[in-house]
Amino acid sequence: METLHKIGRRKTAVARVYLSEGKGDVTINRKELSDYFTTGMLQYKVKQPFTLTETTDTYDVKATVTGGGITGQAEAIRLAISRALVEIDEENRLALKPEGLMTRDPRMVERKKFGQKKARKKFQFSKR
Repeated sequence: METLHKIGRRKTAVARVYLSEGKGDVTINRKELSDYFTTGMLQYKVKQPFTLTETTDTYDVKATVTGGGITGQAEAIRLAISRALVEIDEENRLALKPEGLMTRDPRMVERKKFGQKKARKKFQFSKR
């Protein structure tokens, strides 16, 4: 198997993931997974597709991710890894789809409207 390239997005984060056969190394923006995502929850999110498909130490991941915050970046990487695993073996879809890992989360930040303080918050109203 040669290197497989997939893209995942979440909010404003865009992750490009290169999946190749290896021993389970995860590198994000030329840093180790534990150095880039210091929280255990975010590390779990990135490794979740491998856990569900039982391919934990089978593939090496090289990812470049830009934009967004750390949660959006972790979930963008997770989507890209899930897409790559499905392309490798279609059977993986049966494990990933029920967990919601094959769906691009469409929720984005709502834009600020003019004449208002934020997207939905108004300026304080004064009757007199």
